Amino acid sequence: MFTSRFYHNLDEKGRLTIPADYREILTGSGAVITQGFEKYLMVLLPDNFNRIAERLRGLSMTDPEARLLRRIIFSGASHLDIDKAGRILIPNYLRQYASLEGDVVIAGVGDHFEIWSETDWQAQDEKIQNAQENAQRFIAVDLTSI
Repeated sequence: MFTSRFYHNLDEKGRLTIPADYREILTGSGAVITQGFEKYLMVLLPDNFNRIAERLRGLSMTDPEARLLRRIIFSGASHLDIDKAGRILIPNYLRQYASLEGDVVIAGVGDHFEIWSETDWQAQDEKIQNAQENAQRFIAVDLTSI
């Protein structure tokens, strides 16, 4: 499971060091990186990406929204391998999409992790830290059996 957040630096070639805990999960299978739903990147295990792909392939090609979703996910996707130094190379088109350069934030969100520019993450962090809104968000989640 991908948890926590990390502050790392993207080098001039677009390489990003992956946290050691994450590397253990990704070793052997690699990962798939694609556009997120806001201005960030999603890094998924291949099996998780394949489940999303199956659902998208099940949508009608005649639906313009379905075609757009396919373009977002598939045209932005790239297979990642981790090099011996524990880094991934983020394709240039994805770095441009997420405005990644210099300092970035790697945020674990359970079954995948996200890569944000530090500036865009700050806006997300403000939402995360809003106690009143969080109380409303958790109303929909039944935590009584925990």
